[in-house]
Amino acid sequence: MPQVTAEAWVPVEPDTAFAVSQTTGEVRLSWDPFIRHQHLIDADRPGKGVRTLTRARIGPTMISRYVSYRPPTSVGMTMEDGPWFFATFGGGWRFTPEDRDGVAGTRAVWKYTWSAKPAWLRPFADPIGRWLLGREIRARIAAFGQACENPDVLDAV
Repeated sequence: MPQVTAEAWVPVEPDTAFAVSQTTGEVRLSWDPFIRHQHLIDADRPGKGVRTLTRARIGPTMISRYVSYRPPTSVGMTMEDGPWFFATFGGGWRFTPEDRDGVAGTRAVWKYTWSAKPAWLRPFADPIGRWLLGREIRARIAAFGQACENPDVLDAV
């Protein structure tokens, strides 16, 4: 299955980095360039088994489920219902303590894996997906990095 990965170092401890990554509502919309709308389904906070509806700024809507939720180290999700062109879609975000130049921080690594449908379209769709999703994940993790230095976002976690 194709995949894209992006990483960033942020100058906050893993518990804070994880908390920023899991913000919801207006706080999330203030920093996440991918999301136009997002809400938890039948839950008040993220957690394993919780479902989320996400509408991307570029249009598609997806319902996903947290398949893992391990603060402050990792979170994983899988698509339950989504755009017609995804047979499967999953994502994993990892947060590892890493000091740089004497500053305590976190290395964040985000990965998306998918398969396109119909199967005959994969030779064409996979390179497009790598380009498009690669661009989106890099922009998203860069915005996450900025959010981890934004006093308003940090005050909200």
